[in-house]
Amino acid sequence: MSVRVTLVAAARGSSLLAERFDDDRPLDQAGWHEVQLAAHVLVPLGAAELRYCSPTPRSRATGEALGYAPMAQPALRDCDMGRWRGWTLADVAAREPAAVDAWFADPRSAPHGGEPLLAFIARIGGWLDTRPACDGSIVAVAEPAVLRAALVYALGAPPSTYWNVDVRPLSTVTLDGLPGRWSLRLEAGAR
Repeated sequence: MSVRVTLVAAARGSSLLAERFDDDRPLDQAGWHEVQLAAHVLVPLGAAELRYCSPTPRSRATGEALGYAPMAQPALRDCDMGRWRGWTLADVAAREPAAVDAWFADPRSAPHGGEPLLAFIARIGGWLDTRPACDGSIVAVAEPAVLRAALVYALGAPPSTYWNVDVRPLSTVTLDGLPGRWSLRLEAGAR
């Protein structure tokens, strides 16, 4: 028996340029507005048998606003960015350009002292692989980075692919499968 997992990217907590590593900020006004606009499409996903979220404030708030009443899953937290926590990418690039280059080039590196990209992808894959098989579906609200990691894991893509996946707030991805064997499911748009 396979399982269907739909991941929903949390609504925004800040503008794209102001996004910070390991950001614990709640939804901002734009995020709340985006949830209201997308609710007609996303609320039906709450009919899933199991509903989860990342432990971040914006993921929890997004799930609650959509009526999911999700259970927080520590394994769905964003990548641990160590000493870069709270900084923007521009901040880090200005202060530690060689470290940023190393981080982008080698998925095993952790110049920030936190979690290497490869370990982050494996953690998210481990969470996927331990979802219980059910006749229905699962929905989980998480940070965009979690969706990126899940896609790389599910497709068995090289870790460098992570940097080429753009996940917008409130976008979704559905994965069908079994532990270690996942397929990306693309839905037809409304006509």
